[in-house]
Amino acid sequence: LPPGPREQLLYLPCIYRNTGIDIPDFLATVDVDPNSPHYCQVIHRLPMPNLGDELHHSGWNTCSSCHGDPTKTRNFLVLPSLISSKIYIVDVGTDPKAPKLHKVVEAEELSRKGNVAFPHTSHCLGSGEILISCLGDPAGNGKGSFILLDGETFEVKGNWEKGGKIPALGYDFWYQPRHNVLISTEWGIPRILAQGFDPSDVEKGHYGRHINVWDWSSRSLLQEIDLGPGSIPLEIRFLHDPSAAQGFVGCALSGEIQRFYKSQEGNWAAEKVIEVPSKKVQGWLLPDMPGLITDILISLDDRFLYFTNWLHGDVRQYDISDPKNPKLVGQVFVGGSISKGGAVTVLEDRELQDQPEPCVIQGKKIPGGPQMLQLSLDGRRLYVTTSLFSAWDRQFYPELLREGSVLLQLDVDTDKGGLAVNPKFLVDFGKEPGGPVLAHEVRYPGGDCTSDIWL
Repeated sequence: LPPGPREQLLYLPCIYRNTGIDIPDFLATVDVDPNSPHYCQVIHRLPMPNLGDELHHSGWNTCSSCHGDPTKTRNFLVLPSLISSKIYIVDVGTDPKAPKLHKVVEAEELSRKGNVAFPHTSHCLGSGEILISCLGDPAGNGKGSFILLDGETFEVKGNWEKGGKIPALGYDFWYQPRHNVLISTEWGIPRILAQGFDPSDVEKGHYGRHINVWDWSSRSLLQEIDLGPGSIPLEIRFLHDPSAAQGFVGCALSGEIQRFYKSQEGNWAAEKVIEVPSKKVQGWLLPDMPGLITDILISLDDRFLYFTNWLHGDVRQYDISDPKNPKLVGQVFVGGSISKGGAVTVLEDRELQDQPEPCVIQGKKIPGGPQMLQLSLDGRRLYVTTSLFSAWDRQFYPELLREGSVLLQLDVDTDKGGLAVNPKFLVDFGKEPGGPVLAHEVRYPGGDCTSDIWL
């Protein structure tokens, strides 16, 4: 398939919770057309009607799985709030450069119809409905449950799962109807992780370690695959090829990428294919610093896997032509906790000879570490943001709360592999009119590498 048109606009949720600035989160529209006079500028801001939402990830009202129906267009962005549990439906179709609020789904509706809260990932379904994973119940306990929204009215229809066992924790998910499967991941107990990260909570079992395999048609839990204590599996991606019965999941704390796959017996299994070793350090929270894999992404042609190490500070590119044996072909450091001249001294490193140089773009030292990723449809431009979650930003990168986060772009070599920071590209969210803000996930109008599930 030829790639779609080059992206000209990006949408990013921008978060003020925990920054000390008492104004609503907003959806930013960024101009990324190199021929535009507003290149690399926020050209529109849509503030939410409430305070303290913690906007996080977003999804579409309809998707490529509805491609048989030409009347369906991606004209609404679905924007769940991780803390307030409100879901905002944003009209991006009427004027893509100036989105407007279409509807608010209240937390009370999620609670009443599904006994859920803390909505996280939303994917559109071939049925025209919208499926959203949640982290917990309204009291802040963990609960790996899902809700369905009507794709036209955006009303909550109730839970997706049909009773039976529900995982103790929830987070991200991907589904693959050709293999009659949905697989979900686990972050942690919402009321605990919302305060910040305490390593002792991992030992207490307050964080995730399973990927959960669901029967797509009966909507029941089939398997809980244990990826090990302290693994914390977050983002999960199937290969884009709808006939492929495999994909990858990033385990934040163990620093592993696990390949999950359908076995010859017909059940599902997982194996470690990449490991990012922790570094022995001085001047940090713990003596061992994990990479903290917080986002992963697969290129549309299924050739490359990308992921971020939010603490170490590197973005990596692996050739996954042989998914069982990924090969590192690109790596670049943008921010992170171990760069030279900072508070941390690396005592022992199984990968690097020296601590990396600080990343400076257009005179600005990059705050935070690489976090969310989005890839252009042709695979040549990788967008990177640096904020994870306001309570964790405050703890690990307090400078993010003072300076705001940034949006960067890496140039990708799609032939041999390779990554390089584009020195001409910087969106500094420290310069926002309302004060420095934390920008999170990137979406393009019309869909991108992480929102599309083909049937």
